[in-house]
Amino acid sequence: MINPDPETPICSAKGCRAPAEWVLAWNNPKIHTPERRKTWLACEEHREHLAQFLGVRGFLKDVVRFEEWEAPEGA
Repeated sequence: MINPDPETPICSAKGCRAPAEWVLAWNNPKIHTPERRKTWLACEEHREHLAQFLGVRGFLKDVVRFEEWEAPEGA
């Protein structure tokens, strides 16, 4: 079992405690303005699954390595 430092962002997949390596930026066009970005974090193992979940619904906007992510201004 991985026990990351409390300051370490962790994967958003249910039950996963692995450190996040990816940021999945998304928005639900029915409730969010087009420029709004929500984020899920993913470890390497769950990146594809979470991206597919959001992509099938038309929510996924971008997938970026965690260390390269820059939150949009005003987020």
